[in-house]
Amino acid sequence: MRAVFSPSTPNGAVQAPPSKSVAHRLLICAGLANGVSRVSGIAKSEDVSTTIDCLTALGAKIELDGGVATVYGADPRRITDVRLPCRESGSTLRFFLPLCLLSGNTATLTGSAKLLSRPLSVYEALAKEKGFSLAKTETAVRASGKLTPGKYAIPGDVSSQFVSGLLFALPLLDRNSVIRLLPPVESGSYIDMTLAALAAFGVKAEKTDATTVRIPGGQTYSPRDVTVEGDWSNAAPFLSLGVPVTGLDPESLQGDRRVANLLAELDRGFAEIDLSDCPDLAPVLFAHAALRHGGRFTGTRRLAIKESDRGRAMKTELAKCGVAVGIAENEIAVGCGAKTPNAPLLGHNDHRIVMAAAVLLSRLGGTVEGIEAVAKSYPDFFNQLQSVNIKVEIEHGMDIEK
Repeated sequence: MRAVFSPSTPNGAVQAPPSKSVAHRLLICAGLANGVSRVSGIAKSEDVSTTIDCLTALGAKIELDGGVATVYGADPRRITDVRLPCRESGSTLRFFLPLCLLSGNTATLTGSAKLLSRPLSVYEALAKEKGFSLAKTETAVRASGKLTPGKYAIPGDVSSQFVSGLLFALPLLDRNSVIRLLPPVESGSYIDMTLAALAAFGVKAEKTDATTVRIPGGQTYSPRDVTVEGDWSNAAPFLSLGVPVTGLDPESLQGDRRVANLLAELDRGFAEIDLSDCPDLAPVLFAHAALRHGGRFTGTRRLAIKESDRGRAMKTELAKCGVAVGIAENEIAVGCGAKTPNAPLLGHNDHRIVMAAAVLLSRLGGTVEGIEAVAKSYPDFFNQLQSVNIKVEIEHGMDIEK
């Protein structure tokens, strides 16, 4: 599928979609609770649907009515030889793998070849240290053995999803545990979001300092009624276009809440921005910089292991707009003076790249291919663009990326 843009001036406002990151966490906590919970504000993106399917595989029952999920929790310590369909959701795979090690039985987490090409290095290192087993193929991870309580040392500059996965599982063990984050610590806000979700369901886990999390054992998740807040990362393309977005919490724990301030910095002139705690904003900020005064972005190392290599993907697409991008080990420099692209932009099977391309083309005009990738997090994205007077037509032709 492709989208064809004409240069547009937006008019109107949009409601922020529910946060995918928060939805994952609240649904998992509800699925582990001993009783019935209700999670309001669920938008069925591909990733959230994947988490729902994996909770069902663990024995939870989930009924969706509009945007409300009624969740009947289950005990993952009772699973036997289950298969969890993680599809293309890296969050789901990393969140659920420790839960699959609670029973001592075998579990298989399946996924696309692209998903399984992304690193599981933290869990693989822990498997050797803690005595459980992970057997990885091109499309599955087979987990066996049992997670044990104790001390866990984890690199702080690798995905925080590994830490969150352990935080969901360790409270259910019979003794206390401690997670030590080895500096430097990046994406700390995502860990804070997980701790907040645990607390909402009556589970205690606390930071004793900036690099240490203590998790008491022998705990039980309690059922709750909760609501998913608005998503700052998916609001970013609209904020870049100058479209007001309602339903966002300025006090949110989401690291991406910084986006309004970061866009303002880029509006004022060439800016230097650290993305260590908000890597999902990178593609939209690169697009915004290319349309304004350029910028230098640090903390970009982990962009290479997202749904695409986001730094190189944006370099390729911005080159079509006449903008130079320089990539170093942990920083990316983006030029300015973006012009109407000389060839169709490609989405790289990455929802963030498609949305960044939409920011560019809403101003410049042009075509982006592979737009179906937005279904991963924001299926209604293009409808929302059209609702604020962005002139874009959707064509259901052959996708050149397939």
